[in-house]
Amino acid sequence: MTAQSAAPRPDPFPTKGLHERDFTRVGVGGLGDGHNNYAHSMAWFKGKLYLGTTRSNMCMLRLQSSYATMPLQVWPVECPDTMDGLYQLDRRSQIWAFDPADGSWEMVFRAPLVEGADGKPVPREIGYRSMLVYQGPGDDEPALYIAAWAPGRAPGGLILRSRDGKSFEPVTKYGIIDPPFSVTRSLIEFRGRMHFAPTARRGTDGGQQNSTGLPQIFASDTPEAGDWQPVNDPGFGGAGNLGIFSLAVANDTLYAGTLNLEGLQIWATDGSPADPAQGPFPYKWRQVVDKGAGRGPLNQAVACMTAFNGALYVGTGIQGGGNDRVNGVGPAAAEVLRVNADDTCDVIVGDRDDDGRAPLSGLKAGFGHFFNGYMWAMGVHDGWLYCGSYDWSVTLRWARYDQAPRMVQSLMDRLDPETIIAAEGGADLWRTADGENWMPVTRTGFGNAYNWGIRNLVSTPAGLFTGTANVFGPRVAVPGDGEWRYEDNPEGGLEVWLGRNGAARV
Repeated sequence: MTAQSAAPRPDPFPTKGLHERDFTRVGVGGLGDGHNNYAHSMAWFKGKLYLGTTRSNMCMLRLQSSYATMPLQVWPVECPDTMDGLYQLDRRSQIWAFDPADGSWEMVFRAPLVEGADGKPVPREIGYRSMLVYQGPGDDEPALYIAAWAPGRAPGGLILRSRDGKSFEPVTKYGIIDPPFSVTRSLIEFRGRMHFAPTARRGTDGGQQNSTGLPQIFASDTPEAGDWQPVNDPGFGGAGNLGIFSLAVANDTLYAGTLNLEGLQIWATDGSPADPAQGPFPYKWRQVVDKGAGRGPLNQAVACMTAFNGALYVGTGIQGGGNDRVNGVGPAAAEVLRVNADDTCDVIVGDRDDDGRAPLSGLKAGFGHFFNGYMWAMGVHDGWLYCGSYDWSVTLRWARYDQAPRMVQSLMDRLDPETIIAAEGGADLWRTADGENWMPVTRTGFGNAYNWGIRNLVSTPAGLFTGTANVFGPRVAVPGDGEWRYEDNPEGGLEVWLGRNGAARV
C-alpha cells in the first residue's frame, strides 16, 4: 500500500485574531485633557477616525441622586460639590480626528457656549454619545452625524452633521422632538432611515439619566426636515420598559434592547408597517427576549448589541455600574446572550439559566470576573467578534467596606483591594471567532487599571480602534499621612488603542 499524506485540516480560524501585543496606544490622558473622560462615540469617516468626548463624568455622578449613598471614604476625583460649581468647569465636549497615516490628532470641533436656563452661559453639549455615517436623500455623499448630550440647563440636545469632517452644524432643533430631550442614544441606519432613542428629558440634572419617560424609537430619512416619526408604541406597550438602551441591525432586522427592572426585553421588527393602509409607521414588532433571558432583574438592561455570524450578540448590565442602589438590584456581573435568526436565545457567557443549562462558552458572568458590571461595547473586526467590559474594581481603592454590599465585604475580608486591582483592575477585552469559544485580549485595561471601561470598538481599514472610559482625571485622590489628597493623574482620561496584527506595542 502506498503511503499517502494526510489531507490538510481546515483552519477553524481563517484570520488571526488580535492579542494585547498587537495594540498600540495612540491616544492617552484624554488627548491632553484629563476632563475628556469617555471616548463616547467613534466613527471612520473620510480616511480618519472621529472621536466624540464626554467630559467630567465623575463630577456629574457626584451630584446625581443615585450616587449620593456611594460607600466611599473620599470622592475618587477632585470635583466641585455643588451644581453651580459643576457648571464652572469647562465641560464643552470635543470632536477629534485621528489620521493613521501620520499618527496625528486634531481637535476639529468644540461645543460652543449658549445661554442657559438661568441666563448664564452654559456648554451647548457636554458629550457626543453616538456617531453615524449616513447618506440621506439630500446628501450628495455620506455625511457624519453626531448625537449630542446637552446639560440640564442648556436649551436641549441636537443632532449635528459634517459633510467634510471639519465643520459641524446642527440639523435638528433644540430637543429634536416634542417634548424636547437632552440626550439621545444609538444613531443607527435601517432600511435607508436614521433611527435614535431618547435617553433623558430636557432639564435633567442630578437625577438618573436612563429613564426617559418616553421609551420610543424615532426615524427619519431627512433629519434636517424635522419629520421624525415614532416607530413603536411607548415602551412597546409595557409600563416596565423604562428606556431603550441599544439598537442594532442583524439579518435585515432592527432590534431594540430595553431597560426593565424585571429584566431586559429585546424586540425585533422586519420594518413592515403595522397596517399597510396607515403608511410606513409604526413598525410591526415582536418580542424575542423577556425578563432578562431567564435571569430577571440581574440582566436589567441591554448595554450593547451587534450582528455576528448570522446572529445578534447582546451584552447586558445593571445601571449604576453593575449595582443599582436606587432600585436594589445587584451587584452582579454581566452576561453575553445570543439571539438567533429563529428568535431563540442562548446564554453564551453567564449564569446557568432557569433550566439549569450552563453557558455555551463555559464562562461565568463577567467572563468569570465579578466586577465586570457591563458588557459595554461589541465590534466585529477581520472575522472576529470583540467584547469589552466595564470593570469597577479600581473603586475598591476608595471604598468603605462597612457599607459595601455583603458579597464585597466577604471578599475584602480575605483579599487586599490592591491585590485585586493589580490582578484584574481595568476593563476586559475578549474575542471569539465562532461566538462560543472566547479568549482574553486584555483583562487589565491594557495595563491601566483606571481604564475602567471599553466604551467603543470600531473596525477600520487601519485596524481595530478601541476607545476607553477613564474618569480618573485630571486629579485623583491618593492616601498620605493619614488623610486623602488630590494629585495630578497622568493615567487619567480616555485612551485610544489601535489593534493591528503584528503591531509593536509602545
